[in-house]
Amino acid sequence: MSAVQAYLVVDIGTGNARTAVVATSGEILALRRENVQYEKDADYPDAIYFEPGRLWDQIKRLTMHALADAGPVRICAVTATSQREGIVVLDASGKPLIGMSNHDNRGREWEGMIADKERMYTLTGRYPTALFSALKLVGLRERKRDLWSSAATFTSISDWVQFQFSGVLGYEHSQASETLLYDVQAKSWSDELCNVFKLAPALLPPLKPSGTILGTLLPEIASELRIASEAVVVVGGADTQLAVRSIQPDTHDVIIVSGTTTPIVNLVEAYVTDTRQRTWTGRHIDADRFMLEANAGVTGLNYQRLKEIFYPNESYEVIERELDETSYSQCVASLGSLVADEDAPLTKGGFIFNAPVSHQLTRGGFVFAILWDIACSIYENYKTLCSVSQHDRDYIWACGGGVQSRKLRQFIANLTNKKVRICNTYRQSSVLGGAFICADALGLAGAVPEVQEEVQPDNRERFLELYEEWKRVRHTFSQIR
Repeated sequence: MSAVQAYLVVDIGTGNARTAVVATSGEILALRRENVQYEKDADYPDAIYFEPGRLWDQIKRLTMHALADAGPVRICAVTATSQREGIVVLDASGKPLIGMSNHDNRGREWEGMIADKERMYTLTGRYPTALFSALKLVGLRERKRDLWSSAATFTSISDWVQFQFSGVLGYEHSQASETLLYDVQAKSWSDELCNVFKLAPALLPPLKPSGTILGTLLPEIASELRIASEAVVVVGGADTQLAVRSIQPDTHDVIIVSGTTTPIVNLVEAYVTDTRQRTWTGRHIDADRFMLEANAGVTGLNYQRLKEIFYPNESYEVIERELDETSYSQCVASLGSLVADEDAPLTKGGFIFNAPVSHQLTRGGFVFAILWDIACSIYENYKTLCSVSQHDRDYIWACGGGVQSRKLRQFIANLTNKKVRICNTYRQSSVLGGAFICADALGLAGAVPEVQEEVQPDNRERFLELYEEWKRVRHTFSQIR
């Protein structure tokens, strides 16, 4: 049997690490995943980190298993994608010192060092918080001086994975957008922003465009993984941007990327920011477009955790079947999703239902309420996005594991009064986005995504009534401290 030409795509999300072998035709031949291991950092009130060496061993192990699962393949390109805002700090020899994920908040104590937040928003396209990489570095410098004395550079997690494969260090533009050290409109690192945080520009690696060839596979890695040494390493990008790439949307299309969090993005051709600083603007992975974004927060993580409580051993098909048998009024939830128009995030959440507890209240009712909370939060953020950049298409794209729920897709269609489209790439969108940019880099004809389903709005007036009820419940929880 002749070997199938394929790509190797590494995807490091907030929750898990995945490696996938994808045929040049676009078929996923094998995919392996494991949870990423994080540790609490006791030197800060709210900090976690990961050991890069452990993660790299995990990536190599998953890769070897995926290659074995895939059968005879010839890997012609390798790329990586990862969670945004996560970084790895390296010493002068390229040895990793520490990895900090997107939900590491070690920099929170130093947010006050940013005197002109409006100027920061103008340059970076995002209101500055400890979420972003520069403040992680400040926290490291201020409280781990021995480690900091060895730090020579840093890069995103996906760019670090590519460095491990190729030996070439870089920072891709969509990932650089998340650092607070990058001028998004100018498409370059900013000395002015470095000065705000008292970080030396020498820390910053060269910027690399997504979809270009970074280098070839290191001989020792090719030998260890049994991959052809002539395989090239392609610059990937942030997971949200690669997920969007898997759809191949047009400029001014809106895309919901439903993963651990749920970004709602509008692809725009010009740099645009919100006078009220509610949205983010970052670079897309192509040369000329920007990604205007509002984010509904950890919606997917909420759903997954509560699925483990209510449906620990059942498939999503079972959930959907029970949801079809569930009435709209069993209970209403507010579970801490983010709404761009609110000044502060919710710190308390829960379910509200009639007392005494009705015999009609089922586990399906609770999951219905979870999905409705997610849909309403998406709708709130969609409205904010539209107030910054008009959206006049009669459809919205959706991708990511969260929208495998047809009920959620229907809720979104009903609230937005837009058709909700998914492609055949939607389940593994960031992985397939990585395969598409490998094809771009090699000049090969890649797979073309096809519309798999389109959900039409239905009974919108009734759902707008339920939306008003959800807003009242959310307000109730916002008063609890």
